[in-house]
Amino acid sequence: MTTAATDSSLLADREAATYAQWFACLGEPTRVRLLHAVAVAPGGTTVGALTESLGISQSTCSHHVRKLADVGFLRLHKEGTTTRVTINEACCTGLPHAADVVMGMLARPCCPEDVPDDVLVRALRPADWPAVRDIYAEGIATGVATFETSVPSAERLDAAWLPGHRWVAEIGGEVVGWTALRPVSDRECYAGVAESSVYVGAAYRGRGVGKSLLRTQVVEADRAGLWTLQTSVFTENRASIGLHHSAGYRTVGIRERIAERDGVWHDTVLLERRADSVNATCTRTPDCDCD
Repeated sequence: MTTAATDSSLLADREAATYAQWFACLGEPTRVRLLHAVAVAPGGTTVGALTESLGISQSTCSHHVRKLADVGFLRLHKEGTTTRVTINEACCTGLPHAADVVMGMLARPCCPEDVPDDVLVRALRPADWPAVRDIYAEGIATGVATFETSVPSAERLDAAWLPGHRWVAEIGGEVVGWTALRPVSDRECYAGVAESSVYVGAAYRGRGVGKSLLRTQVVEADRAGLWTLQTSVFTENRASIGLHHSAGYRTVGIRERIAERDGVWHDTVLLERRADSVNATCTRTPDCDCD
């Protein structure tokens, strides 16, 4: 059986050990309930509140909280005599990814499905810049969309973005979102690698605008011969991570404390989409006109 260790398709020993530790920690039902209770509590909770809601003793609750914190699922913050318990947002991405790796379920869709009929995606026009910048400002205001703290000028964005890969979404004639690609390097060897940005107006989130934008983005990138798209998303921005997964992006890893905004260091999820990794399992419908 020693030859199996040389099979590159198998999990590396280090990954297998890490995932085994995670899953072993969740091998106790009370611990799973506790982790869920913290994950759905806005802003976290306390050991006392968990003790009451789960109907367990404080010593039992503290024991399980510590086990989950030791593995990295939870974060503990001392506030006077109280311990505040919060979810480690990186695990919201890392744990599902680990399960997919272990179960060999890394086949990804080529582009989002079930996009809404009322969203029109078209190329960005010069007259769209005010709306694009307004939507950018709404994204900045969330605190979890970008490390930018002020809206870049239209001139700066125009110089940075790839021609032919700038799209806006309209509903009823109003620009409600945008997406664009920028080169990651001026080196020729990286000519087919681009970084993605996507923003949706605050009043239109949850309506499939992001899916429509990313569908056009990835289809046109494939058609243009771009072989890798990448993006970095704050670990707290779980909606954006899910959106990119629907467009064939995969989680590469977590970059811890990668940059600072407003005095707070943030982790980001690095995601990428490889054109050659999705073509073999393409689920495009016949009327997609992607090929």
